[in-house]
Amino acid sequence: MNSLVQSPLQQSSPIHIIRSDDEALDVARALAADFREGAIARDRERRLPWDELERFSRSGLWGITVPREYGGAGVSRVTVARVIAIISAADGSLGQIPQNHFYAVELLRVNGSEEQRARLFAEVLAGVRLGNALAEIGTRTAHDRTTRLTREGGELRIHGRKFYCTGALYAQRIPTLVIDDEGIQQLAFIPRDADGVTVIDDWSGFGQRTTGSGSVVFDGAPIDEDDVVPFQSAFERPTTVGPFAQILHAAIDVGIARGAYEDALVFLREKARPWIDSGVDKASEDPLAINEVGRLAIRLHAAEALLDRAGRVLDAATAGPDAESVAAASIAVAEARAITTEVSLLAGSKLIELGGSRASLAELGLDRHWRNARVHTLHDPARWKYFAVGNYYLNGKLPPRRGTL
Repeated sequence: MNSLVQSPLQQSSPIHIIRSDDEALDVARALAADFREGAIARDRERRLPWDELERFSRSGLWGITVPREYGGAGVSRVTVARVIAIISAADGSLGQIPQNHFYAVELLRVNGSEEQRARLFAEVLAGVRLGNALAEIGTRTAHDRTTRLTREGGELRIHGRKFYCTGALYAQRIPTLVIDDEGIQQLAFIPRDADGVTVIDDWSGFGQRTTGSGSVVFDGAPIDEDDVVPFQSAFERPTTVGPFAQILHAAIDVGIARGAYEDALVFLREKARPWIDSGVDKASEDPLAINEVGRLAIRLHAAEALLDRAGRVLDAATAGPDAESVAAASIAVAEARAITTEVSLLAGSKLIELGGSRASLAELGLDRHWRNARVHTLHDPARWKYFAVGNYYLNGKLPPRRGTL
């Protein structure tokens, strides 16, 4: 294998198959309670979560979006978002790692052939993790791509370099966005151990430190033609690929906010001092702290409600995709994404503000929530979401179909 980092674990336990939405949520809650225990140490030491990911994927949660006709649970979009939020509240990095896995599964559902769906969905249910190699740096815009899929001597090969490859470090397949010889975008589900594939652990963000969002290099890597799925056409007609990708990002942010909020409650009850000499012995009795917690709670609950609403609208578009239903889903998700961006940053910042200088001590690890939110919310600019929402309601303009709205 050419990858520079490999999992030290061997697959030993069987993969669980989740059968319902309720079961998915129950499994997520149980895992989150476990993942919360080591979250501070993993962040502080940048300890890659190999063991946690094995348990995460073997729990069956990485297969919950596989349609029922292919053996999966086919859970609702509401449930998928809640699962991601639950895990992200425990560990923001762990919550983000499967985002591109679910995105690739959705692209496969929408654009894959019957043979591709049957084969690759079976792999997912058997425990194969999908990473991603979509974004590039050094291009004119964030949407430009230079990685090529070319035919050489009768064989398809990939040449290029990708960055922000969240999940690739931990994956068995790396869905890679490429430009073919006709200039059309395709998604190549290339095996991570293919010749010419090098996964580099060069991610150095000050937040989301264990997502492994580094580089992947393709040096003439061969790819089976049957593993290439059309990508561009998923945005040339109304599909749910774009809003589905974005609701997962919103879920990560609201989970990070929830984690910061819950840590703030514990810190104020047990460790923080009152802000002023107001005759109270605990920060939890300080009227100014109580006021700030109330403001944060209202915003968090609003964000969680908008996330659920976006999931319901997205479920409707999934059942009946057309220009209007997909646009409505994109707008509902954009509304959720805008407010979850704000509340994740607010919650992490408010935790440090209410906790004082002690809250930023490395051994407490409470600053990780703000760092995780600040890095993740840079994924795509929230200001364009407000514009798309306003233009939709004011002028009746349907939003553009792309994965970053």
